[in-house]
Amino acid sequence: MDQNLGNLIKSLRKERKMTLKEVSEKTNLSISFLSQVERSLCSITLLSLRKISEALGVSPSYFFPDTIQIEKNMIRRSTDKQIEHKSSFTYSDLSGNVSNPLFVPILVTLLPGDERDTPFSHEGQEFIYVIDGTLTIILDDTEYDLYPGDSLHMDSTRPHNWFNKTKKPTNFLFVSTVTSG
Repeated sequence: MDQNLGNLIKSLRKERKMTLKEVSEKTNLSISFLSQVERSLCSITLLSLRKISEALGVSPSYFFPDTIQIEKNMIRRSTDKQIEHKSSFTYSDLSGNVSNPLFVPILVTLLPGDERDTPFSHEGQEFIYVIDGTLTIILDDTEYDLYPGDSLHMDSTRPHNWFNKTKKPTNFLFVSTVTSG
């Protein structure tokens, strides 16, 4: 895991004067796991990062400042860095440096064999568009496979999760509304 990510999470948690227990209660992630994430001792999934972001009241893009601003237009160049982890995904924030964004677009690559995780729900909406590969979605305890060109727009309060159970990477565009935390 990127050591800066763990440090950023810990720094923001302390800035918010929150304990690991409080973050754990808001995210349903164990205190032990959160501690390991902060110390960069384990990898983190995009979904766990989203839970932590929401608990701390920020967008996931807070942890990945890879945008540039040109003449008041927010532009992200395709040559901007992607955030790669020693985990099962690559996360590339496609948003600009917009103040108070209403949504966050993210390009996600899930590597082969990503494990099924427990579905969760949160405020907001999500849109997913599969670029290539097969993305397995769990929605209300039902499993669906999405293929290139397939999309899903849903209310995030429905229990959901995603994973890649294939032997090839899956690339998809993920757009989520920003929730106040």
